[in-house]
Amino acid sequence: MRRVHIRRRDGEDLYLTTAQHDREREETASVVAHLLAALVMSDEGARAVERALPAVFSWTRHLSAGERREFVQDLVDATKDAVDLDVHATLHRVVAEWRATARILADPALTARLTRPLPDEDHGEVLAP
Repeated sequence: MRRVHIRRRDGEDLYLTTAQHDREREETASVVAHLLAALVMSDEGARAVERALPAVFSWTRHLSAGERREFVQDLVDATKDAVDLDVHATLHRVVAEWRATARILADPALTARLTRPLPDEDHGEVLAP
């Protein structure tokens, strides 16, 4: 057994694991983060990652090509943060925020409502995606 799940009534559940298992998980995350970062360094690799996105994140089909590129860069940065800084919340936030953007873009009526100017305020031209 590599880890034990401890359910708590008075707080968040815990996992008890071995140091070896934790090191292996860190190494796995590091390999994936660095591989992804290396792939997007070339145009060919970046295009391959962008083409693969819908297989992992089906909702990315609602993003424009530019938005998909931006999502990939945010994803790369967040995976590096997870490995280099041991900050995993950034990766969760990036995926959640881009998924919310795709959800808005998938609904033309919602997109129109959210991109129209506010009443009595002129912020210049609002461009729809």
